[in-house]
Amino acid sequence: MDAMPIYLDHAATSPLRPEVLAAYAAALPLVGNPSSIHGHGQAARELLEQGRDRVAASLGADPAEVVLTGGGTEAVNLGIKGLFWAARRTDSHRTRIIVPLAEHHATIDSVEWLAAQEGAVLDWVEVDELGRIRLDALEAALAVGGDEVALVTALWANNEVGTLQPVAEIVAAASRYGVPVHLDAIAAYGSVPIDFHASGAAALSVSAHKIGGPVGVGALLLARSATVEPLLHGGNQQRARSGTQDAAGASAFGVAAELATANLAEHAARLAELRDRLVRGILSTVPGATLRGDPDPAGRLPGNAHVTFAGCEGDSLLFLLDVAGFSVSTGSACQAGVPEASHVLLAMGLSEADARGALRFTLGPDTTADEIDALLTVLPGVVEQARSAGLAERQPTLGR
Repeated sequence: MDAMPIYLDHAATSPLRPEVLAAYAAALPLVGNPSSIHGHGQAARELLEQGRDRVAASLGADPAEVVLTGGGTEAVNLGIKGLFWAARRTDSHRTRIIVPLAEHHATIDSVEWLAAQEGAVLDWVEVDELGRIRLDALEAALAVGGDEVALVTALWANNEVGTLQPVAEIVAAASRYGVPVHLDAIAAYGSVPIDFHASGAAALSVSAHKIGGPVGVGALLLARSATVEPLLHGGNQQRARSGTQDAAGASAFGVAAELATANLAEHAARLAELRDRLVRGILSTVPGATLRGDPDPAGRLPGNAHVTFAGCEGDSLLFLLDVAGFSVSTGSACQAGVPEASHVLLAMGLSEADARGALRFTLGPDTTADEIDALLTVLPGVVEQARSAGLAERQPTLGR
């Protein structure tokens, strides 16, 4: 029997942990709408609230601040659109949204929709060569926008290159202008400490499947002092969100949240050690390989190694590694089957040619040193093969 492929794409989704799967399987057959007042409904409500309590505890929030959603994308949409609509309802002049250039597409597509459909004015803030927001550019945007700024939205950590963002400074700058901040912490959750209350943010988005929970479950943390207009209307089952609540999903999310944060320092240290082993190995054995994001290990997510390979197409590298038994990511968008250079890398100042040769390796709880060494054994040959194929494609065809 062929060996199972080695999975190094935890930033895309991290496999269900056994304890989470057991809790999810046990909860799924239970009958009862959590909003019903009979015994079955109240049993479901108890299960739901236990999950909410665990999610809140893992993020330094109160349970009442946890709005359970259908995933991270919904949480981001609710946070951004909800804060924008609420600000504009209070003051019609508040139409500006400040957003860094290297955000996840859930943010980019949300703010661009608001610009196209709701009259939002987007102030794009530059990032530096490491993918970190330029605080001077943020300050300038806040000063220019003045009392027209509805919100600032930013990542806690860049989902592609892994660079940690100066969250405290972002929130402090916005607070000086009385502007609420939404933080997308989906990539950071379970990798670095997150304290919602200490952050001072108005809203914060997370997702279960990035930390070994089920797909289709997420949460928006909404400060007691913050107000959002809901995306969904119906039964007002939650603050800012209508819809029958998923008790089984909440239960599984709660278990995943507790596991992901219970020994976070030890988990992060182990991942960082494996990440550094991988980075050292790549840079020492593969000519033309360049680490992207913050080279300081303390300035990036512990399980993220984002590398560009000169003279290669990321999709070719991805395919060759897949054939060799390794699942990784390019970290670039692909629309309608046409590969595109990562907007994150372009915002960091890379040329399109350099940006196209990217691979993102992301490690998880079950990643081992043997798996890292196995990748390092095959990667130089894979890169050489990809470069040779690319060179052959670029050779001019001789006419008759």
